[in-house]
Order: sequence, then structure tokens, then C-alpha cells
Amino acid sequence: MIRRLTVLVAATLLALILAAPAALAAGATQISGVGYFDDPLDPACNDPGGEEADYALVMTGDLEGCLYTFVGPAVSSPSGTYRETGTELFVASDPEGPGTFETTYRFEAKYEDPTDPTTEIFGRCQHPIVEGSGTGIYEGVSGILFFKDDVETGTFLYRGHLRY
Repeated sequence: MIRRLTVLVAATLLALILAAPAALAAGATQISGVGYFDDPLDPACNDPGGEEADYALVMTGDLEGCLYTFVGPAVSSPSGTYRETGTELFVASDPEGPGTFETTYRFEAKYEDPTDPTTEIFGRCQHPIVEGSGTGIYEGVSGILFFKDDVETGTFLYRGHLRY
């Protein structure tokens, strides 16, 4: 009797543990892809909303379009750590139709020389989507994007989730 009860309790706990991630992801669309700096000599990103941006990333993968970055406060230390916050505007070039959303972001990196961006050792950032900022195909979207810098290739790998 005790053995059966123990097995039943263990099976119930295992079922709850396995079901929790699925419940948390319910309704979310997982996304991933790669971003890279737009070429200033032959720009692909030319939306008027990104006119004052500090730079733009061309986004490929599940997000197709341009991510315009407006850099805010930044802090670096002599040890090479760097932290930056700011805002962004994503403008889709998606065949499903036009759309935009905004993010806030927090970037953290380590550099051999914090005054020289070409000496990056690693970098990552978090980009929560600003609630209510979505238009077009992104109307009502929420979620978050996570980027990881690939310092070897100079690209930015992203993953995240979108909810509608």
C-alpha cells in the first residue's frame, strides 16, 4: 500500500514538473534567427522611423526586417565590462504584411579594451517588447528577444518568444 502511494505521488510530481514548461509557453511563438549590421554604403534599412537611429541591424530568420537602435546611457569599467541601455524600433519586411514593434534593451559585454569595440570578448542583451507598441502584423504583440554576439562572425544570434 505504501509502495503504491509512493509511486502514485512520484508519478503525479513528475507529471506536474513536465507540464509546467508547456503551460508557461502556451500561446507563445518561439523565434530565432540572425541579425547583422546594415551596410552604410548600400543600406537595406531606410525606414523614416529609424532616421535618428545610432545603427540598424538587418534581421533574418523568424523576424525579417530592420531593427533600429537608439543608444541610451552606457557605462564601462577599466576591467573591460560594458553596460548599455536604450530603445529600438523593429520594422518588418515580412511577406505577410507590414508591422512594427518597439523594445527596450539592456546590453552587457566584456572587452579587452572598453574604448575599442573591435576587442569584444563576449556580449549579450535582452530586449523586452514594449506593450501596446505593435502595429500591423505585430498588433497586440508582447514577448522578449535575447541576443548573443558572435564575435567571430560579427553577427548577432537571437531567440525569444512572441505572444499575441
